[in-house]
Amino acid sequence: MRRRDFMALLIGGGTTWPLRVYAQPSQKLPRIGVLLPGTPASFSLRTKALIDGLRDLGHVEGRTIQIEWKWGNDRVDVVSELAAELVRSNVDVIVTGGTAAAKALKAATRTIPIVMAIVSDPVAAGLVDNLARPGGNATGFSIVAPELGAKRLELLKEIVPKVSSIAVLLNTKNPQSQIELKEMQTAAQTMGLRLHPAEISTEDGLDATFATINNAAVQALIVLTDPILFSRRKHTVDLANRNRLPAMYFFQGFVEEGGLMSYGPSDADLYRRSAGYVDRILKGTKPGELPVEQPTKFDLYVNLATAKMLGVTIPESFLARADKVIE
Repeated sequence: MRRRDFMALLIGGGTTWPLRVYAQPSQKLPRIGVLLPGTPASFSLRTKALIDGLRDLGHVEGRTIQIEWKWGNDRVDVVSELAAELVRSNVDVIVTGGTAAAKALKAATRTIPIVMAIVSDPVAAGLVDNLARPGGNATGFSIVAPELGAKRLELLKEIVPKVSSIAVLLNTKNPQSQIELKEMQTAAQTMGLRLHPAEISTEDGLDATFATINNAAVQALIVLTDPILFSRRKHTVDLANRNRLPAMYFFQGFVEEGGLMSYGPSDADLYRRSAGYVDRILKGTKPGELPVEQPTKFDLYVNLATAKMLGVTIPESFLARADKVIE
């Protein structure tokens, strides 16, 4: 080959072979673990919000990040093992929802950052030192909000105006339920309402508890925040409707199963906001330096078909304020 032709080959198309020789290996993608206590179907809105939030920040699954999903499928007993599996896989950060899953992860690792998309009272649960500076490896978003109990009572009384006695279903082993009950009792006194706590401690206690509720001559029901009750939401809703109790629930999943209505922090909004914490952690911020934040958006869901079945007339003005009405 003549020298002129050889130089032309280097300057033109022949430049590809040195690039192949010296090309750098592709960069390892950050790995995000996600541990959720429910099913892909029941958590679809939340996971969509998380993925959308990550995408808005430039993180796309399969291109810039990898996500390892773990599902509890509404079984509290498997959460600890799923947490251990995620920790063994050595992900860079873990997103979770619910106090039980957060505690399982905290017990499994003190080093991998944990973002709690939804948690009740993380200080009382021993997950963080304080809300402003959590310390350790966990932070996130609390669903504890001032006057939430009072608002739920107000909404229930608005559609059942003659109500005076209300059963309150709660898990005695859940600190969050105790906090909510205390706040609600204070609000009930101001509103002239009587509350009848109806306690469960296991998944199998619902039927017996509703028998007690039925004997208490109450006129309505409020279900307080708890993972056991959420995992048994269909059975809880069926028992409430069978006993013809207008009921207020803590998450929209109950309303989608036939419950009358729910009012609570927007879980989709909290999962979207969690993406921001994941982004900051992946960029080097320590989770213990990110404050645990409170909810800023609340959702009201109403099941109009259930209202008709229970003989409850819901004013149009009330329906107009609802974030979603299920016909």
